[in-house]
Amino acid sequence: MPNILVVDDQKDVRTMIAMVLRVNRFEVREAGSGAAGLEAFAAEAFDAVIVDVFLSDANGLDVITTMRQRKPDLPVVAVSGMTSFDFARQSEELAGVQCLKKPFRPNDLIQAIELAQRSVGRLGDAEGAAV
Repeated sequence: MPNILVVDDQKDVRTMIAMVLRVNRFEVREAGSGAAGLEAFAAEAFDAVIVDVFLSDANGLDVITTMRQRKPDLPVVAVSGMTSFDFARQSEELAGVQCLKKPFRPNDLIQAIELAQRSVGRLGDAEGAAV
């Protein structure tokens, strides 16, 4: 069963995301801050992460960048209720990040995870072809 880390400082949002994921047969680990998310990521293997862009203790993009530096092929879904997602082209670590604007429907979340998984697969193929 795929294991997903959800990093969001809003407990109700985290709970909703976790519930949708569990219903869709994912294992879920929740983190209520960027620091807790990075700690969980260092301690456990995850198949994908969902990270809020605006966390109370950290910039979600920095959290994603740190995770991607440790695992470049990590499927990532960035969520936010307050931003455009122009950042996705800012750095190599953010390539292939799928963006989801809050509020979103459960199906949108599952589709974003699937797209994130396919995006990193294509990134890996491109890297492999360039070698």
